Amino acid sequence: MLLEGRWESGTNMLITFFKTALRNFWRNKTYSFLNIFGLSVGIACAALIFLWVEDELSWDQFHEKKDRLYFVRENQKYDTYTATFWSTPGLLGPAMQAEIPGIANTCRASQDNSSYLLSIGDKSLYSNGVFAEQSLFSMFTLPFKQGNAATAFKQLHSLVITEKAAIKCFGTVKQVMGRTIRVNNKQDYIVSGVLKDLPESSTLQFDWVAPFDIYFQQNDFLKNWSSNSISTYIELKPGSQPATVNKLLYNFIQKRVPSSLARPFLFSMTDWRLYNKFDNGVQTGGGRIEYVRLFSIIATIILLIACINFMNLSTARSEKRAKEVGIRKVLGSGKRDLVFQFLGEALVMALLAGVIAILIMALTLPAFNILVQKNLQLHMGSPVHILALLVIILICGLLSGSYPAFYLSYFNPVFVIKGIKNKAGSAELIRRGLVVLQFSTSIILIISTIIIFQQIQHVKSRNLGFNKNNLLQTDAVGNIAQHYTAIKQDLLNTGMIDNVALSDYVTIDGGNNTSGLTWEGKPSTANFLISQRGISSEFFQTTGITLQEGRDIKETDSIVAKKPINIVITQSLEKLMGKGSALGKRLWFKDDTSALTAEVVGVVNDYVYNDMYAKPDPVMFYYNQPQNTTRMYIRFKPQADIEKALVKVEMIIKGYNPIYPFTYTFVDDQFNRMFLSEELVSKLSRTFAILAIFISCLGLFALASYATERRRKEIGVRKVLGASISNITTLLSKDFLKLVVVSCLVAFPLAWWVMHTWLQDYEYRVTISWWIFPIAGIVAVLIAVLTISFQSIKAAIANPVKSLRTE
Repeated sequence: MLLEGRWESGTNMLITFFKTALRNFWRNKTYSFLNIFGLSVGIACAALIFLWVEDELSWDQFHEKKDRLYFVRENQKYDTYTATFWSTPGLLGPAMQAEIPGIANTCRASQDNSSYLLSIGDKSLYSNGVFAEQSLFSMFTLPFKQGNAATAFKQLHSLVITEKAAIKCFGTVKQVMGRTIRVNNKQDYIVSGVLKDLPESSTLQFDWVAPFDIYFQQNDFLKNWSSNSISTYIELKPGSQPATVNKLLYNFIQKRVPSSLARPFLFSMTDWRLYNKFDNGVQTGGGRIEYVRLFSIIATIILLIACINFMNLSTARSEKRAKEVGIRKVLGSGKRDLVFQFLGEALVMALLAGVIAILIMALTLPAFNILVQKNLQLHMGSPVHILALLVIILICGLLSGSYPAFYLSYFNPVFVIKGIKNKAGSAELIRRGLVVLQFSTSIILIISTIIIFQQIQHVKSRNLGFNKNNLLQTDAVGNIAQHYTAIKQDLLNTGMIDNVALSDYVTIDGGNNTSGLTWEGKPSTANFLISQRGISSEFFQTTGITLQEGRDIKETDSIVAKKPINIVITQSLEKLMGKGSALGKRLWFKDDTSALTAEVVGVVNDYVYNDMYAKPDPVMFYYNQPQNTTRMYIRFKPQADIEKALVKVEMIIKGYNPIYPFTYTFVDDQFNRMFLSEELVSKLSRTFAILAIFISCLGLFALASYATERRRKEIGVRKVLGASISNITTLLSKDFLKLVVVSCLVAFPLAWWVMHTWLQDYEYRVTISWWIFPIAGIVAVLIAVLTISFQSIKAAIANPVKSLRTE
């Protein structure tokens, strides 16, 4: 009976609590709506960011052996810096497994996830894949839907494809085993396995895998310890320490090639996505994790701003609930009961905000996915997501309700019932401090958004040393090399094309490089990394690189036995070769026994490639036969209609190369894709700056509304005594505007420090301009004025009779 009575008492207590909470919400509909809506927007924004963070942290987590898998990277020390590379020699993997204890398995794979032509009967399509050793399937978690890892590469010309590739090639994933796919119109491959599609959160991405032996047989340079050109993956035995393996790896290549600069080391799979930043050969602990931290901080700040609204409004409205508190205390309610009541109301409000936040997230997730270039899902049935949302709601409820609960429960019932007002000095000071915190954060986000945008535009507008506009790149595949001269002439005959040229690498990317070049007068201890480009004649005219001295590359400059080849170099390489003109000077490989030398016949300007923020590295250009090139560049005339010109280009190329689909990209699009991370930061900071200001303004609007209501009789008296609308508006606005000005003074130095620190990561960076700060301050003040003025003007034009008739 006693237990039953307690249960009934507890139930009645909860019912009373919910009735009181709902009655209070309904009585103050405007404030409750602003509180719940502001909190729901804050929770939705934070939850979306945390979805993005969850996705970033989940990369490569599906691999069962992730803690024992490593990528072999190389450090190479040059005169002024140490560079870190992804490529390794083709012979490294097997030698490591044979000689270094603690290694369970190795896997070699081709790099760059190359695009190949796959033909199935009359159907042809491009598909990205890799050549890899069979150990790939046992080291990495790659489930087979058909076939198995043991027999996947039993035959040399076998092909393991993903489900996505099976659908592209055959229209189905069923009964594809044993079917034939012709690769690059040269060799038939037999489908020997079908893999489950790789998750989007996987560093490894491919549509098909072919045996590495094919790639090894086709490329003799893989048998050279001095040639770094493939990826090498390592699986350590349980209990083996990477530090021990790294010690044995340090001189591993030098034992084969004493002059080599390469120092291999293990790079853990757990760091591939988030901690891949190296500075001067040392892993800094930075990388994409910096964005994860940044956006997590932004999510927390937005939640905090939303919670501040609740705290401010609850304490500001304390007088309205003072009598309720006084009467409850007189009737026996203790401080703990009142704290429970007010905290409970905050939690109910946070719960309602959480429900609305789910709706907001469902509506905005498609747009957010476009913004962050992901395919995120809410998965509200996931226990992890439900728990995370409940934790956010609980934190918001407790954080936003704690101070008001303790503040209200502290009221003296005698003073309240007698009508003696509590001294609100501390509460008012805290309330103002919270408004300053809100707007300071918003102003910092405004300034950051402007500077990030400036930095991106600063780099995009720098002189690249070549003309990226109206420049098209297409793959030189199939019959293009064989018919290059005819294709070029037909393209020029359209009247829409300025020039055409070939290259062995993407102009804007890193490409091939070497430290083995030397010349007369070069110090024996000096080491410089020099890029090499094999090009056709008129490459410089096509890309817009300017000849500074000498002449262009010609077809007659190709390699001939016992004769020096003619090359063109960039100005930075000319400076390295000593004072004066480099024309007529010769270079050679220091370990080369063929006596092959290269004579400089031209010098071109430096151009930016690979790292858009860095200084241009030196480059050596030599003539390359069409069959040894991989890219064709086409320069459109400035006045050409691009759409019509593309139709002409496709028609001509397909005429000579009918089997291969015509694919292309514009160099300016390639350039813009190099800023995806910076653009993401810019867009998100801009979006969340707007949202932070919006949430702050909701709170400011509510505070202004309450302040106006509280001073209604004072305003009436002032109007009767002759105060104008502008006088009343100024009176009500100035206190809030003072807080915004204080926010500016707090935000300016903090914003400068944050953005100055961020810019240090970029060698080529913008200078922070002084005018950004007053602009941000003016924007904040204008937004505050617009927010406050509605309530101020409304109060100023109200009839004073209505506010004074009860006096």
